[in-house]
Amino acid sequence: MAENKMDKIVSLCKRRGFIFQTAEIYGGMQGVYDYGPLGVELANNIKRAWWESMIYQRDDIEGLDSSILGSQNIFAQSGHEDTFTDPLIDCKDCKFRMRADTLDELKCPNCGSTNLTEPRDFNLMFKTNIGPIDDGSSIAYLRPETAQHIFINFKNVLDSTSRTLPFGIAQVGKAFRNEITARNFIFRKREFEQMEMEYFVEPKDDEKFHEYWIKERMKWWLDQGLNEDNLEIFNVPKEELSHYSKATADIMYKFPHGTEELEGIANRTDFDLGSHTKSQEEFNIQAKTKENKASKAKLAFQDKISNKWLVPYVIEPSAGVERAFLAILNDAYKEETLKNDTKRVVLSLKKHLSPIKVAVIPLKKNEKSIVNASVEIKNRLLKLNIGRVAVENTGNIGKSYRKHDEIGTPICITVDYDTIEKNKVTFRDRDTMEQEVIGLKDIETSILKLFKG
Repeated sequence: MAENKMDKIVSLCKRRGFIFQTAEIYGGMQGVYDYGPLGVELANNIKRAWWESMIYQRDDIEGLDSSILGSQNIFAQSGHEDTFTDPLIDCKDCKFRMRADTLDELKCPNCGSTNLTEPRDFNLMFKTNIGPIDDGSSIAYLRPETAQHIFINFKNVLDSTSRTLPFGIAQVGKAFRNEITARNFIFRKREFEQMEMEYFVEPKDDEKFHEYWIKERMKWWLDQGLNEDNLEIFNVPKEELSHYSKATADIMYKFPHGTEELEGIANRTDFDLGSHTKSQEEFNIQAKTKENKASKAKLAFQDKISNKWLVPYVIEPSAGVERAFLAILNDAYKEETLKNDTKRVVLSLKKHLSPIKVAVIPLKKNEKSIVNASVEIKNRLLKLNIGRVAVENTGNIGKSYRKHDEIGTPICITVDYDTIEKNKVTFRDRDTMEQEVIGLKDIETSILKLFKG
């Protein structure tokens, strides 16, 4: 049943223009996808909701938009060059490549052969060169996460904003990982977007703020419409923690293909700033870090009263846009049987996430007065800044309703002869399918009430 639902979501995404496979006309690229017209709206709305919750609704977090390229020094000091690897096995018979940690038994899942290579480490970073000459002296990487660029900008943000602890730096942006087995639609991709925030705290307060951010992030996911029954907290066992982590709690979600990580909230201690700072010997760094002779700045905080320096600990909530996208679609997707035994598909998205907020539908697509009135209503609604408003001029009201149910449009406004003769329109609710006649002069007030309370 779950796999069947994944198939339905994939079909909907292609049919309605949410997601397309990259280079599909050439056979596609595995693990790389493009957002279509509706997908880019939903993805942007997810990112906007995250950004507003992190930046606009708080007074202790600043935003950042850093470069995708990163110097070799960054990822040498962070440990990515040494540890950002997956164990790789090849089948000698069919040449199928797989991660060693995904094998239930020592045989190829593609052909069944036991003629396999020994596991070997495969670095997941995409490497490139700066400049025209590839002589090994100008290595750069496409960032595998947005976090490291936040850490190396710690001093810049601190100096320019005069922040005191605790405070955070948030970023939304692309990251790249050369996954061996990209799988499960957009769940695991090679090019993806992250929503990460690094929250810098005094070492004595790390556990308190770790618990705080676990609760805050769970609340946010519920506000995006996820079913609480599909969410659970998994505290990562000590032996499975990343090298930088003191403790990590994963928010797990019941995806169509199984329960997997939706977001991780990690206590990264002072590993990151301690790795990138100069003069490491001057600080009481608790984490095990690599010696840094290249850094030009102290990534530390000076208490204005005691004048003592400390390297802050970091609490990191880290989520992926694509996993958010898939989870939100999964919980919003519904199939309903109506009173006349017809069926409809509806995406019960939260209004702030819906790709199209309002569809204005002319009753007659060739009736100039009705079409012009529809365009005028759209232009009036655009001034409310609620998001995308579309005129759906197909001439078939029933099909237009079904289409906008399926893509999650909360409200359809029907424009007909009563609009021209009596200054009235019909509001139709996506979830209840109830219709209400509204005066033309009351459209803005009614829409604002629905979208902004």
